[in-house]
Amino acid sequence: MLPQTPESFVDVLIVGAGPAGLMCGNALAAAGGIEGRIIDQRPSKISVGHADGLHPRTIEVLQSYGLAERLLREGSRMYICAFYNPTPAGGIEFTTRVPDVTIPNARFTFKIGLHQGAIEDAFLDSMAQHNLKVDRPVKPLAIELSQDEEQLRSLSSYPIKVTLARLDAATDADELEVIHAKYVVGADGAHSWVRKAFGITMDGDQTNYVWGVVDMVPDTDFPDIRHRAAIHSTNGSLMIIPRENDKVRLVRKSQSSPEKILEVARKTLHPFHISPLSDIEWWTIYMIGQRVASKFSVEERVFIAGDACHTHSPKAGQGMNASMSDTHNLAWKLAQVLREWANPSFLRTYELERRKYAQDLIDFDKQYAALFSGKPRTSADQDGISHEQFFKAYKTAGGFTSGMGIYYDPSMIVNAKHQSCAENLVVGQRMLPQVFVRAADARPVEIHDLLPADTRFKILIFLGSTAEESRLAEVNALADELSSPTGFLRKYSVESQTPLPMFDLTTVVVGNKENFNYLNIPLVFRPHWSKVLLDDTDVTGSEGGGGYERFGISSESTTFVIVRPDGHIGMVAPAAALQDVHEYFASFLIPHHCITRH
Repeated sequence: MLPQTPESFVDVLIVGAGPAGLMCGNALAAAGGIEGRIIDQRPSKISVGHADGLHPRTIEVLQSYGLAERLLREGSRMYICAFYNPTPAGGIEFTTRVPDVTIPNARFTFKIGLHQGAIEDAFLDSMAQHNLKVDRPVKPLAIELSQDEEQLRSLSSYPIKVTLARLDAATDADELEVIHAKYVVGADGAHSWVRKAFGITMDGDQTNYVWGVVDMVPDTDFPDIRHRAAIHSTNGSLMIIPRENDKVRLVRKSQSSPEKILEVARKTLHPFHISPLSDIEWWTIYMIGQRVASKFSVEERVFIAGDACHTHSPKAGQGMNASMSDTHNLAWKLAQVLREWANPSFLRTYELERRKYAQDLIDFDKQYAALFSGKPRTSADQDGISHEQFFKAYKTAGGFTSGMGIYYDPSMIVNAKHQSCAENLVVGQRMLPQVFVRAADARPVEIHDLLPADTRFKILIFLGSTAEESRLAEVNALADELSSPTGFLRKYSVESQTPLPMFDLTTVVVGNKENFNYLNIPLVFRPHWSKVLLDDTDVTGSEGGGGYERFGISSESTTFVIVRPDGHIGMVAPAAALQDVHEYFASFLIPHHCITRH
């Protein structure tokens, strides 16, 4: 008698344990109450090489998961980018140094150079704390998605059947396994098996550029070796990226061996010299296709993320950052649907938001890669690319290269109707950083640190000044309205399902730390003593203050700022438009009295 193939049921099956898959797995595991599984066909994790840079927005995101401090400690920080251009004699010379992060509202004013394996280790260790480990080496063999409309709509069904093969099985009987899943996330790279299984095409161009990459500890007299450096010469272009443990990464056009990459790098750096101090740690070559998948989901049950749905050049260092941003966007939406907090229809916003971003990224990448790869302008070649052209592109690309410029268009979860009441907090972009002072103990706190990626919406209530009697009456009336059973705070909170409520509320008041009494604020606005902040400086006068003005918020009225679980602003609204806030949440959340358990 043939042994029966084992079967199991999961909420989410993640295929691929690269940065996108691990971001998703960690987010879902940390959310709690979600049965997840993550598989990878590689027998072991990455230990060297591959992607190597974290941009400021990615650092903010990792901070929201409690993972940034380790990477800040281990990585090499890049504050400056140095530019070198050709000399008439055929060598290169220093042109200028500029900040590597040009966005004025960055919390982290640098990028981090650190190999992909170290970044993945941070996820793996965090996942282990939540009892999730990568199952490897495991390969998917077949996937079937039910076509039954009722199954696809049902929140209790498992409409996806995936057959897996364990590549290290001792016997044939141990090899196969069948997984029944509610959702599948294909984070399995540029040659994605999941994408191909559903016939999703990659649209775009295959470039003629072939990039060579070498990681090594250098012996060099090049003075900017510990800065990120963009070098144009008559012998080609070179990017230098400082890394952890004295290493650097050299990136340039090349179609051959590490020795050839080094040979052309030496010519490019002339009159400076460079050679490996020891063995080359890692090298590779890339043939780049600048492509975007025709769709990012199938029936809002199967999703693809990362390199599985967009590929681009390594020049702007967007690959790993964009990949992790994909599943950072997706994971909280899956968690809310699986908890039956949100209507499954809002999973459509994943493709709506991330596919447009991927298309914009490809357009930017084409321009940036072409500029970097083009011949530099010299006295003998006036048709080449000038430093001014490249530098202008570098500065205007700051929003992309830092990740700060990510903007999501209006949708059911992005409502810009009342943008004017907080004109500098762009609805659809990330919440801006700002230090406030905690009213109860005068401790300065960064608002970003009160926005953890814990699947909850953050309700920031800017009460304004409460010194006048008329304002107190207004604030008390608003408190009564918010406390109503029909108000969104109570209508959608399902506290019995998880340790945390649906909403996390913080109040920001105009006041002075020396004499403000936070207990005078109505109870609904201070669910915990730590949840009342003052727009004031700290005791040294060096941090905080000016937050209302910086955000473009009036201190004479109350303003709501709704921050999504991924840190993006979903809506801003004056208290007078509280009904619009109710309608915003009503468009995708499920009232708690409508929830049924299965």
